[in-house]
Amino acid sequence: MSNPRPTLQAVAERSGVSMKTVSRVVNGERYVAADTAARVLAAAEELGFRPNALAREFRAGARSATIGLITGDVANPFYSRIARGAEHALRDPGYSLLSASNDEEPARERTLVTQLVDRRVSGLLVVSADDDHAQLDEERRRGTPVVFLDRAPTDVDADTVVLDNADGMRQAVGHLLERGHRRIGLVGDLSRLSTHRERIDGFRDVMRQAVGGDWERYVRSGSHDVRAAAEATTSLLAEADPPTAIVTTNNRITTGALGVLAGRPDAPALVGFDDFDLADVLGITVVAHDPDEMGRVGAEELLARIGGDDAPARHHVLPVRLVVRRSSGAPVTTAS
Repeated sequence: MSNPRPTLQAVAERSGVSMKTVSRVVNGERYVAADTAARVLAAAEELGFRPNALAREFRAGARSATIGLITGDVANPFYSRIARGAEHALRDPGYSLLSASNDEEPARERTLVTQLVDRRVSGLLVVSADDDHAQLDEERRRGTPVVFLDRAPTDVDADTVVLDNADGMRQAVGHLLERGHRRIGLVGDLSRLSTHRERIDGFRDVMRQAVGGDWERYVRSGSHDVRAAAEATTSLLAEADPPTAIVTTNNRITTGALGVLAGRPDAPALVGFDDFDLADVLGITVVAHDPDEMGRVGAEELLARIGGDDAPARHHVLPVRLVVRRSSGAPVTTAS
């Protein structure tokens, strides 16, 4: 059973004063007796009431017609497409979307959650960079619906919309194995991200079956930006027996790898996770999916919760598909 968010009226009742007096206290107005102000602030603290938020929303329990969206780097087209899909779904019901970036920093994310809740958003869509979701779980219990996008939490049972990450990587690696590659490298994201772990799982499943235990030396994790991905790709190419093919686990990492591989006559085959602008022109084989659909499904799930749907948490897994282009190359006959 959810615990409703503390209201202005609740603080007034707890402190034994009028709502007008509470409003004066939280707005810092003069002409309120010191002992009365202290009593109001003590009641607010006990109830977990946020003065700044409720001062803006004087009507008890009021919420704005706004949905908060927290994502990673807003410069990444993946997140802008999620936002576009969510906005389209929210438009007709009369909601607007307020987006913010956590910059893949858990502390930043927690600050954003507080700020958005203080703005009385009606719900939250979150691509989380955190592995501790106690704060978000508390906000859910207080009545703010939350839907997790792209990265499923492991510590709370909440609505999620994610990709079939392991299957996508199995498709990518299987495609390269069919072309004769056995030394296949992987350049991946931050290990704490669930998307990375799931894609590594898919990679491992196929590689263990194909080549046994010698696959791990070709794995490079921790590349969350273009520069780090380029360094990891360079490291793979410096191996005594460099990989004949490389898979990358997101569009930014693919970009970093391309910067190293471009123009090399001996460049390994390449398959990237996520399609991206100009990938078709550059001939990059990718594991493609629909970020707009992720935003749409997440927004519709959130609207259902706002409308009173209290069914058990729902978990949506969106399909992915391999799009074969030039970068995965012709079949090899001498790879080892």
